Amino acid sequence: MNTIIQLYIKSYRGLSPAAWLLALVMLINRTGSMVIPFLGIYMSSELNFSKTQVGLVLGCFGLGSVCGSWLGGWLTDRFGNFKVQTWSLILTIPLFLITPQFRTFESLALMIFILTLVADIFRPANSVSVAKYAKPENITKAYSLNRMAVNLGFSIGPALGGFLATFSYDWIFYGNAMAAGVAALVFIYFFKDKKGNTKIDQPIRAEISPDKPAKNAYTDSLFILFNILCCLFSMAFFQLLSTLPLFYKDAYAMNESQIGLILGFSGFVIVLFEMVLVHLVEHRFTVKQIMFWGTAIAGFSYWMLNLDFGIMWLYLAMFFLSVGEMLTLPFTATIAIQRASLQNQGAYMGFNSLAFAAANIVSPFLGTFTAEHFGYNTLWTITGFILICTSFGFIWVITKMKSE
Repeated sequence: MNTIIQLYIKSYRGLSPAAWLLALVMLINRTGSMVIPFLGIYMSSELNFSKTQVGLVLGCFGLGSVCGSWLGGWLTDRFGNFKVQTWSLILTIPLFLITPQFRTFESLALMIFILTLVADIFRPANSVSVAKYAKPENITKAYSLNRMAVNLGFSIGPALGGFLATFSYDWIFYGNAMAAGVAALVFIYFFKDKKGNTKIDQPIRAEISPDKPAKNAYTDSLFILFNILCCLFSMAFFQLLSTLPLFYKDAYAMNESQIGLILGFSGFVIVLFEMVLVHLVEHRFTVKQIMFWGTAIAGFSYWMLNLDFGIMWLYLAMFFLSVGEMLTLPFTATIAIQRASLQNQGAYMGFNSLAFAAANIVSPFLGTFTAEHFGYNTLWTITGFILICTSFGFIWVITKMKSE
């Protein structure tokens, strides 16, 4: 027991107070993450949209995310991460409050696009702020801590959202608005006029990108290829937020509360294990080895869904998906920030965020279309295959980054 406690202490050691405060802001904001997991169910059950319409609206979610990620990176390099994060949080509040009034396919699609655009301006600015306030030698830990806060909020949000949905789906949107408001107040209080570091962790940079003059993120060929792989990973992985809840409802007749619990379980696993897992692997294995195994394990978790061994099997598959996420996503952010110079971190983080966001344009539609016309088993087989191929792609591109 003492050994386990010491391991947890080592995992969190060295993180700056500012990193903890950023994680607190993210925790508050993501505790309100009730809309995304239930958006597909809300449209199919409450609004009686077809699966194709559900996929198209979720595609608008992805399009808004792409535009917001690009715009957020551009704004961050020009106005700084503090202003961008502050205004993104503030402006999402009224948008969440009025969204339930839009109940037709066309109006909801437009509203989801606008809401996601404004909300995702936050993402590249937040990624830059993590790098700004983290100690250089602990940058991957700082990203993991931030993700831990995201997932702790995500473990609470869907469970709370599932409970609120039993009364009214409108309350899911109102809950998101309240969380964004509290997060904005906390962020402004702690980070107004706060200074960060300007150093870069050279050992990590040397592994993924030799020292060179600053590049343009959008003409950096290896970074473009890396982001294409991140997009493929996202297209497969984020079935978690689109078709997977529908699968639970259609194949296992799970209600909103049960779906919220299993999605919340993913966040719980990540909160409990990610910092320790990153601590154990980051100095024992190379970045490309970690990315390979994380992506491959995520692919295996989707193949597990083709077998029906009951509810506990679904929880086991979710556990493996969470392990794959823990091994992959913290290091994608590390690679992106270390590939950048101090002058264009916003552009690099925005481009990387855009890669994940772009998948959400086509991923929900392709997922729902495949499930509706070919069945869920076909969807999970294809999803797993994409992730396995992507795992080999990560090995190739990271090797090229190191030796270019």
